[in-house]
Amino acid sequence: MEVQETRVQTDRVLTIPNVLSMARLVGVPVFLWLVLWPVFHGPKNDGWAIAILMASGVSDYLDGKLARKWGQISRLGQLLDPLADRLFVLSTIVGLTWRGIMPWWLTALLLGREVFIAALLPILRRHGYGPPQVNFIGKAATFNLMYAFPLLLLTTVHGWLGSVAFIIGWAFVWWGTALYWWAGILYAVQTRQLVRVRTGAALD
Repeated sequence: MEVQETRVQTDRVLTIPNVLSMARLVGVPVFLWLVLWPVFHGPKNDGWAIAILMASGVSDYLDGKLARKWGQISRLGQLLDPLADRLFVLSTIVGLTWRGIMPWWLTALLLGREVFIAALLPILRRHGYGPPQVNFIGKAATFNLMYAFPLLLLTTVHGWLGSVAFIIGWAFVWWGTALYWWAGILYAVQTRQLVRVRTGAALD
């Protein structure tokens, strides 16, 4: 999704950026199944799960890049891209927490931000607005978390690889979490400004 240019440029549904976003959505349940399979006494397929996460991160970058370059920013894309991002983040949080890789306090911190954003949506709808546009901080937060999650999965590997993944992964976690909440606060400020504009227009 474009985070600077938000003007809809096409009404087409089957564009390459939209197909990439749809593929990310399809990858969400596959990733969750791979991560949780060991919990239900299945084989450990963390390598494939990491590959899907990495592919998701690449496609997240490409869909916005191609939409801008080819003039294919669409309303559907503006809905699909943040939806795919959010579902991937949520599914990863659930999977890693269930596996015991991610601590509960971090899960609560990340899910608390989602609840905070969800609380803004009824306010926006009541004043005739849709969900807030994704901003640069929000995309940066998602990128950090999408880098962090594969590294956290790698911490289950014994030896130097797991140790290095632990250090780098948690660095990305802290950056991503801080940016995630910063973006949430900016969304709240944006919501307040939009409500003020609509309220002021109604009084005129």
